Amino acid sequence: MRLLITGGAGFIGSNFVRYILKKYPGYGIVNLDKLTYAGNLENLADIEGDSRHEFVHGDICDPDCVHKLMSGSVDAVVNFAAESHVDRSILDSSEFVRTNIEGTRNLLDISRRNKIGRYIQISTDEVYGSLGDSGAFTEETPIAPNSPYSASKAAADLLVRSYCHTHGFPAVITRCSNNYGPCQFPEKLIPLLVSNAMSDIPLPIYGDGMNVRDWIHVEDHCAAIDAVLHRGETGEVYNVGGRQEIPNIEVARRILAALGKSESLLTYVEDRPGHDRRYAIDSTKIETELDWKPRITFAAGLPETIAWYRRNASWMERVRSGAYLKYYDDMYGRRKQTLSAR
Repeated sequence: MRLLITGGAGFIGSNFVRYILKKYPGYGIVNLDKLTYAGNLENLADIEGDSRHEFVHGDICDPDCVHKLMSGSVDAVVNFAAESHVDRSILDSSEFVRTNIEGTRNLLDISRRNKIGRYIQISTDEVYGSLGDSGAFTEETPIAPNSPYSASKAAADLLVRSYCHTHGFPAVITRCSNNYGPCQFPEKLIPLLVSNAMSDIPLPIYGDGMNVRDWIHVEDHCAAIDAVLHRGETGEVYNVGGRQEIPNIEVARRILAALGKSESLLTYVEDRPGHDRRYAIDSTKIETELDWKPRITFAAGLPETIAWYRRNASWMERVRSGAYLKYYDDMYGRRKQTLSAR
């Protein structure tokens, strides 16, 4: 099988690329990524020489680029490409509308014209909105997004659903809870708190810190996408959760304890506008229908993740400073020289 993976230089996408190459030696991957601030080719450095992986610097909103890639032998598309940071969407939603909605429409249209056999839309539990103190999101929960980011992802989901219904398009949607693990850009909660704690910088906590998230390790999420890619039913939605609900303040305290830092670093800041109070995922459907379950507990996964960031402190520093972009410039320059010499 040959996969087109969009956003494959980002956090979840790069982990999925490595997951597929490790599990399926006969598969090939075309990896399309725009390399915005959150896309980082260093995330793929360990597979740079793997002939089964082809990286393409491009934009999912560019129809010529996408058509050229799909007109080759692509069997399935997995769309990770997205603007995903809520705070950035509050400041300016324009790129979220462009990438998350228009980019998805472009992928759908070109996939359909090229008769792609399977399309997986990677979405988020945030499209459901906010929960009270009890209950969990199911696939039947009405969509009620509360941020420009989640609204753009909800719109993309509805486009995918409409193509399934109208055109018989072979798409499946996954909606996952909060991911954590290696290579996550440090604007997200866990790498931000780890990075700050390692440098004895105050850890910013929104509001009272009691916003609850359901945490899942990125490896478990990759395994869920694998199950949906190979066994999911066309037109269906599958919720993917870790069944590990933890308030943000507790996450921060665990990180400080693991690093031997004082809780005096905790700094409460003004809550962000429209901050959802609680997310929780009921993943019964994927567990029973596709025989998938999360394996990595937060108690085990968080220390392993912290240890990864400690071992890769230089990676963190380059990402935070923007120096990782030089890695792309150097590598892309070497590739151009190689191609020119042929």
